[in-house]
Amino acid sequence: MDSKISVWLLALRPQTLLVSLSSILVGGSLAVISQQFEWAVFVLAMVTAMLLQILSNFANDYGDAVSGADNEKRQGPTRVVSSGLLNNRQMLRGIVLTIILVIASGLWLLYTAFAGHLQDFLWFMLFGGLAVIASITYTMGKSPYGYLGLGDLSVFIFFGLLGVLGSQYLFTYALPADFWLPAISCGCLATAVLNINNIRDIRTDAESGKVTLAVRLGRENACRYHYGLIVLAAVCSGFFLFKHQPSLSALLLLIPVIMLLRAARVVQYCHDGMSLNRQLKRTAQAGFLFNLLFVIALLVG
Repeated sequence: MDSKISVWLLALRPQTLLVSLSSILVGGSLAVISQQFEWAVFVLAMVTAMLLQILSNFANDYGDAVSGADNEKRQGPTRVVSSGLLNNRQMLRGIVLTIILVIASGLWLLYTAFAGHLQDFLWFMLFGGLAVIASITYTMGKSPYGYLGLGDLSVFIFFGLLGVLGSQYLFTYALPADFWLPAISCGCLATAVLNINNIRDIRTDAESGKVTLAVRLGRENACRYHYGLIVLAAVCSGFFLFKHQPSLSALLLLIPVIMLLRAARVVQYCHDGMSLNRQLKRTAQAGFLFNLLFVIALLVG
């Protein structure tokens, strides 16, 4: 029983949950400065975001195993289906169960946030449906968009723009123009995590027909793109704090920025799979720390 639980925990990829939590954390902080924060909405948004991330992880594990993208040459962490720890049917059951949980949590969230606002409720049902479809079709189906170089755009939209702007809209029913800045920042940091994953797998992905953006760009340009994501995230968040809460606490963001740049440098010059896995984890952690310090600087000053 314990071994079965550990296998499912491995499939969950807990370290990736930091990415989904970041967007809700930032969105919630924007609701606080708008003086329209509600704990019930915040908690339900966090749960729904985590479930969507888990669904994406399960579908990715299954899809890459079926397509052959996960094989003995892959340098990434263990995938439970391709390694035989779970069979296809077991993972499909896990995917179906997670979809049910996402729908239940999402509807509860929308009911709590939009009771009496039917139009917003219906729009967000559409966005939620698109998020579920995007989570599944990243690597599953006849033409998974992750194999067409569109994974980065999807992550940027769902874990940046929609994650931040959508979550703060659940509280405020408004979309201030400058709120796009922290949303872009959050999206860039989430995309940076995916980019390291794709840089690590660039050779095996190309051989299996999984044409990620890193495969399209080539390793050298993918590393340049990675630096660009980090710089853009820092500039957007820094400018937003300068406008809304100018204080020395904003300088704390330099700590995770340095961590992100150090990890990026290792990725640029290192080709060892284990080392790249460590930089992926460090980038996810540093990205979460960046967003956490952004929230602290915004709310505390």
